[in-house]
Amino acid sequence: MTDTLESRIRHTIDTKTKPLGALGRIEELAAQIARIQGTTAPVMSSCTLTIFAADHGIAHAGVSAFPQVVTGQMVLNFLAGGAAANVFAKVNGVALQVVDAGVAGLPIVHPALIDRRIAPGTGNFLEGPAMTAQQAQMALEHGAQIARDAAGEALAFGEMGIANTATAAALGHKLTGLPIADLVGRGTGLDDAGLANKRAILERAAARTGDLTPEQAMAEYGGFEIVMMAGAMIETARARRIVIVDGFIATAAALLATKLAPETRAAMVFAHQSHEAGHRALLAVLEAAPLLSLGMRLGEGTGALLAWPLLRAAAAMMTDMASFESAGVSNRD
Repeated sequence: MTDTLESRIRHTIDTKTKPLGALGRIEELAAQIARIQGTTAPVMSSCTLTIFAADHGIAHAGVSAFPQVVTGQMVLNFLAGGAAANVFAKVNGVALQVVDAGVAGLPIVHPALIDRRIAPGTGNFLEGPAMTAQQAQMALEHGAQIARDAAGEALAFGEMGIANTATAAALGHKLTGLPIADLVGRGTGLDDAGLANKRAILERAAARTGDLTPEQAMAEYGGFEIVMMAGAMIETARARRIVIVDGFIATAAALLATKLAPETRAAMVFAHQSHEAGHRALLAVLEAAPLLSLGMRLGEGTGALLAWPLLRAAAAMMTDMASFESAGVSNRD
């Protein structure tokens, strides 16, 4: 981006028929989209949501209120159109696709499923690495290819995987040094005893290793869907497209992406602040101000889907809203 482009973006926004700054965050969003696309006439006409699904070996340590079989069942629900993400995608005109990044059990066979299954779930990182370095690299590459194949000026990413809040907390801890206690939440609905147990298990798991590079951290503590999502985010930003970041799990993936490729951060729009403990902490590390705060903690990309209309409105404001000059409206003296 050049200073000339930045000044033109600012001039375009400031000379619309409104008081300076009157559209608040929408103006900031419009400027961000314009910078990424390199134009004062940005386009936000289509978006694809990709839901990455995978299972986590740490689930066997008892960190989730739901059994691991739910991951595969929810994949089938997505494919049947019955989940919240399907409903929100349909009402907002967003294409939706589902990726098997590493769901436990026998492979799911469905014509609409994108099969990028690396293994039937990660290893239990309480006992050893979640994946090999080769598997982590494969996940990044699969994510990048999926992003290249997806249509839209913006790409949204969601996830499904029992115990992935535990994985996101452990990975976030290793990437930032934040205390495990600040990152652990109730996930799928743990009671107080379950939450205390989850925290204790993750403290033990984190103590298994010392300081790690981002590459080491993603192999030791990552999930296949989280690493694949990070790869997709990096590629989306490289293609000068907007990355719509969903909730806690997606934000952990976004954090990993920025550690691996810092330039990715400029393309990220953070959709919402979830109710899950730890999300606020990761948002603070990323210096991110989410667009929405609705008390949600579902995942699946649902928050990203609800933010998509705001991106469309921001881009349309740049291109369709009259300027003082074109409308014949008097500006300030």
